[in-house]
Amino acid sequence: MKPLFDLKGVDRTLLITPLLIFAIGIANVYSASFRTGMTFDQTLATKQVIWMGVALLAMLMVSRFNYLRLSDIAWPLYALTLVLLVAVLFTPPRLGARRWLHLGLFSFQPSELAKLAVILVLARFFAENRREYQSRARALLPFIIVGVPFLLILKEPDLGTGLLLMPAFFAMLYLWGFRGRVILGLLGLGLALSPVFFHFLREYQRNRILVFLNPDLDPLGAGYTIIQSKIAIGSGGLLGKGFMGGTQNQLHFLPERHTDFIFGVVGEEGGFLLCSALFALFWVLVRRGFIIAAQTPERFGSQLACGISALLGMQAFINLGMTMGLLPVVGVPLPLVSYGGTSLVTTLSMIGLLISIRRHRPLF
Repeated sequence: MKPLFDLKGVDRTLLITPLLIFAIGIANVYSASFRTGMTFDQTLATKQVIWMGVALLAMLMVSRFNYLRLSDIAWPLYALTLVLLVAVLFTPPRLGARRWLHLGLFSFQPSELAKLAVILVLARFFAENRREYQSRARALLPFIIVGVPFLLILKEPDLGTGLLLMPAFFAMLYLWGFRGRVILGLLGLGLALSPVFFHFLREYQRNRILVFLNPDLDPLGAGYTIIQSKIAIGSGGLLGKGFMGGTQNQLHFLPERHTDFIFGVVGEEGGFLLCSALFALFWVLVRRGFIIAAQTPERFGSQLACGISALLGMQAFINLGMTMGLLPVVGVPLPLVSYGGTSLVTTLSMIGLLISIRRHRPLF
């Protein structure tokens, strides 16, 4: 029996890079949740450290597990995820949304599991079915695989998490054999139909898009958070204001500063240098995932690595973009940095899968 902490064959880049990103995150979660007179164990950082321990354990367990066996449970896991996504719609709303299942001592977000389940099923389908041999009707099945959980997640509503399924899907489609111009055509069609979809959005979602187009439209309402975030990031300058020295953070001007808008704290207190370091770490992590996808000759593993890398990269891109005012606010946490146990465990489990693919992939 192999020891749980056997690091033989572990990709050091995939082990060290997430830990460095988390180190930046935990310092800023502490700063964002600190109140005068608090000790460390009274801040949210304590819970985040505990969740990190659980997430690291999950990552190590997944990394020593042969990823090829996951192909057998892909469809059952997908079915279970759909059941959970339906079940969460019958829970009491919290802040106008139904996103959490309460399981005694902790809460669980099924949409996080949905990201992994969809990627697993798509990887199995693309591995077992060559693009050139598929009829047009069967080629629609991947769209259905993504579409069903996407609509259920939108119903919660959780537009941000739902949208994260799309970049992974299109990246895997491209690897499967879809031409780039076809994928660009699908994206163009989506943009052309966006005015129609706009009317189906909830009022607060429409307001976020309008505020993105004109941040001064509602500076004390829908536009308040993004304005404060941009002030926080811009005021950090080159070196930042120092740990726990950010006024937008410490004086509580910046809402959601420990979750979706934690990059505002990073920018204000760490400045351009720390922001650049965080960008570089995410780039290294995502690039390493795509390298593993390219170097894996077995199609299930290659597709799996591609989907995970695209999802993690786009999630970081969307969060960083929205906190800087470059993208509409969609409520997506920054992987390994924002506070949240479910997201942390899911992210490190995905990274554990990348390590497993690197360790167990066939040589030819």
